[in-house]
Amino acid sequence: MLSHTGRSFFLVILFIFVFQFVKSQDLEVGLTGGGGYYLGDLNPGKHFSNTQVAYGAMARYCFDTRWAVKLGFTKGSIKGDASSTSFLPDRGLSFSSTLTDIAAVLEFNFLPYFTGSRVNGISPYIYGGISVFFFNPVSNGVSLQAMGTEGQNIGYLGRKPYNLTSISIPFGIGAKLSLAKRLSMQVYWEMHKTFTDYLDDASTTYYLNGRSIKPTDQEGILSDPTLNHDPGMQRGNSKNNDWYAFFGLSITYKFSLLSSKKCRDLNHH
Repeated sequence: MLSHTGRSFFLVILFIFVFQFVKSQDLEVGLTGGGGYYLGDLNPGKHFSNTQVAYGAMARYCFDTRWAVKLGFTKGSIKGDASSTSFLPDRGLSFSSTLTDIAAVLEFNFLPYFTGSRVNGISPYIYGGISVFFFNPVSNGVSLQAMGTEGQNIGYLGRKPYNLTSISIPFGIGAKLSLAKRLSMQVYWEMHKTFTDYLDDASTTYYLNGRSIKPTDQEGILSDPTLNHDPGMQRGNSKNNDWYAFFGLSITYKFSLLSSKKCRDLNHH
């Protein structure tokens, strides 16, 4: 759930970054494309499993040849299937979800880097920050959150419906390459630590007697597709929150906004 404190913190960070973008002379903007996947109760540890298409846009302001801030928007899909894992593969659970992420991160270049430089035109880099994201797990075209598949709609064991908006801590690695005076390319791989365990709609235990679920009970069937579990049996692992990841390629274009003074240690050669 995205708390009031979390929303306020994200808005403050967003304001600072936008302010830096507006007052900068050299602003890099671009498009991103690649893939996305998730790690959670229906995929505990297989990176790049069920990779889906992801794409977006970004803007970057460089403080100097080492440090930069980036505001990024990414939209993609994630999916998972319990049958493809060794963790309770007989649950019959599966999901897919669109995922929209808005992130603000701080980047550090291991080598001096400047787009357009013939000397410092390549560098590996790392980054980290904060993001807000929106998701909605579905199965067979039905929103799972609305079904209350772990008894949330009836308050089973005090459970309440989970929020479809949350925050994450993104961090990643990549490499930057200057292609021309104003054109550059980046390759990247980033992980997102979330604070929700419901990207896949699975977290705790079953709440229905599967053998008593009627064929017309859509909510019950989505809760226990195999119809063979008892209340209290393990459905997910609530001790670990879910993760998602993006990887791919960015192409950016650098242009000038204002006639402000350039950073002192930027190398233009």
